[in-house]
Amino acid sequence: MAEPKRWLLLTTAPDQLTAEIWKDILLQEGVPAMVNPGDTMSFMGVSAFPCRIMVAYGYRKRAQEILASLQPEAEE
Repeated sequence: MAEPKRWLLLTTAPDQLTAEIWKDILLQEGVPAMVNPGDTMSFMGVSAFPCRIMVAYGYRKRAQEILASLQPEAEE
């Protein structure tokens, strides 16, 4: 995959583990995505702090739809 020239903020995950899961789901769906490198602390293990998910320019709407589909539907 060629490196996109412009990254846009998609959302903020509650922690690094969640961010990595969401990023992997987006990548599997063909959306170029990454966890903002400044939000992770690899020397300390997995970060328990919020992490920003970035997507390539032009993919934000599709990425929002994918993440929205992961939300459980409200029971009536």
